[in-house]
Amino acid sequence: MIILTSGVDPKDPLFFRWGNAFRCAAAVIGAASARKMIIGSHSGLRTTMSTVSGQVLMDARFIRETGVAARIAEAIEPVLVDLGYRLVRVAVSGRQGQTVQIMAERSDGTMSAGDCERVSHAVSPVIDVLDPIENAFALEVSSPGIDRPLVRPSDFEDWAGHEARVELREMVSGRKRYKGTLEGVTDGEVRMLTEVTPEGGGKPEDVVVGFALALISEARLVMTDELIRASLTRAKKAREARGESETDDAAMDGADMPADLEDVKQVPKRH
Repeated sequence: MIILTSGVDPKDPLFFRWGNAFRCAAAVIGAASARKMIIGSHSGLRTTMSTVSGQVLMDARFIRETGVAARIAEAIEPVLVDLGYRLVRVAVSGRQGQTVQIMAERSDGTMSAGDCERVSHAVSPVIDVLDPIENAFALEVSSPGIDRPLVRPSDFEDWAGHEARVELREMVSGRKRYKGTLEGVTDGEVRMLTEVTPEGGGKPEDVVVGFALALISEARLVMTDELIRASLTRAKKAREARGESETDDAAMDGADMPADLEDVKQVPKRH
């Protein structure tokens, strides 16, 4: 994951910082014969997503922020779209003072240090005008990372075959958290191969379950060796499609950057 942080304070200069957080964990996904079980039915999603076309539905974020983060997301998302980026999420935390964290990506799923800097320059004035936080805060722009959040229906399609964790808004079969292998999206439901204990007890079975999108509160890929390899391959193909070389720093994304890469750059504070 590439992270670029902009310090916003009346007394201090604006600075950019980016580095790479890279973690690796091996996982073995057992694939057994599966029967289907559909979990969760919710029609509310259709009221929150545009119905202009099937692709719009697949690309619209169904996981949304609340409070201050929601105000920021609403203000900056059009700016990102105009620049050719997609918003993944916005979070506001109290880490090291107040921090506004913006996660974004190109349409091909990559995000370089240069992309982070461009996004930071573009959204900073918008956030300044919005003035959502009373005190000084740090603006952190990052790529989604390898174990990325899944916030669009298309994310579940793009990463089908990989392991993910899903947290639900309400209990289903006595659980809110599920882990399994993604099998895409069908009829507005995320399909996942996971272990489920049969009603009445017994040995857990591998089954394909379906969660209505509106029922999902959070979802994220699980870091595995297979996921790392797939991310590296996709990043390379994305660079080649853009005509960029593998050694071009501007083309490097979170899957490519060496783990120890870190740089700090001082620039005058914007007024």
